[in-house]
Amino acid sequence: MSTALTNKTSGFSLAPKNIDEAMNLASMICNSQLCPKNYQRKPEDTLVAMMMGNELGLNPLQAIQNIAVINGRPSIYGDALMALVQNHPAFGGVSESFDDSSMTAICIVHRKGGDKHEQRFSQADAQNAGLWGKQGPWTQYPKRMLAMRARGFALRNQFADALAGLITREEAEDMPVEREINPTSNEPRQAITKSEPPIYPEEHFKANIEKWGSVIQSGKKTSSEIIAMVESKGQLTEEQKILIQEFEAEQAA
Repeated sequence: MSTALTNKTSGFSLAPKNIDEAMNLASMICNSQLCPKNYQRKPEDTLVAMMMGNELGLNPLQAIQNIAVINGRPSIYGDALMALVQNHPAFGGVSESFDDSSMTAICIVHRKGGDKHEQRFSQADAQNAGLWGKQGPWTQYPKRMLAMRARGFALRNQFADALAGLITREEAEDMPVEREINPTSNEPRQAITKSEPPIYPEEHFKANIEKWGSVIQSGKKTSSEIIAMVESKGQLTEEQKILIQEFEAEQAA
């Protein structure tokens, strides 16, 4: 990865000389079949990525491969973030590990001549942030998401000069979409989005599932009423909802 980010393009130049040339290049790139899907037919987003890439020493094609514009903010893939830091002249070393017993990702990084900086991000941290069990990568690859969060915080803390304020794509995707709170009179008013409820703790679910099942099978409450009651305190996964609904199915059988 680091080689791909540092090699300069040989042959003809891809460096636009003014904003018009930059926009023309962005339009050409975003209409190409080789362009990443999130930039296709989006010349403005492509231009933002090119401009940010230029600050980091990336040519336009490298920029769109490694930078993503999410909610109007440029971010970078976690692996590319590491490559930029490793190519920094002050880079002293980095090590990453994972503690399975506590479900904690650990990233240790240091600058030459400086102390080692350790950053941890655990399952408990993800639960507090309302990320654990979230649909998508947090459900499919939870360990990698924990590792990317620990890596992002560690590298940004020690190499802000190398990253120019970039955050990881993984972190940007977890941020809520920004809304206009005080729109002008000529613009339609948009509702302010509410943050998602926290994830219902797994240990509480396991402790209460049999009790809820008894209530459902006694006919005092339906599975839908139990789910609504529980989700007033925390969000359930689809698998947890199915487990609750199975008590009603058993009663009907």
